[in-house]
Amino acid sequence: MDEVVENKEPEVKQKKASWRRWFKYAWVVKNIPFFLFLSVLAIIYIYNGHYSDKTIKEINKTNKDLKELQFEYKTLKSEVMFRSKQSELSKAVEPLGLKELSTPPVILADSSTHNDD
Repeated sequence: MDEVVENKEPEVKQKKASWRRWFKYAWVVKNIPFFLFLSVLAIIYIYNGHYSDKTIKEINKTNKDLKELQFEYKTLKSEVMFRSKQSELSKAVEPLGLKELSTPPVILADSSTHNDD
């Protein structure tokens, strides 16, 4: 039984020592390119998150501006439609001394181009 106990103790020491072999200087130096690669991926991931947030903010701002411009367009369009009605036009030109015609306009004909059929 003493032999069995003695065999188990070295195995435990090997298990404890096995994790240390991963962090030896030679192993760390060997894997520096991989660590750099992981660092670059982390930086790209962070940049992508910030870029997407910035893009979403710009899209929301543009949508807000678009809604304001659409409202302004509709307001101006309705104002132009209201002012272009005949009754509104006659009110607008009345101070200038212009009046609506009650008779149709007279067509003037050029006497030099008179055709005899």
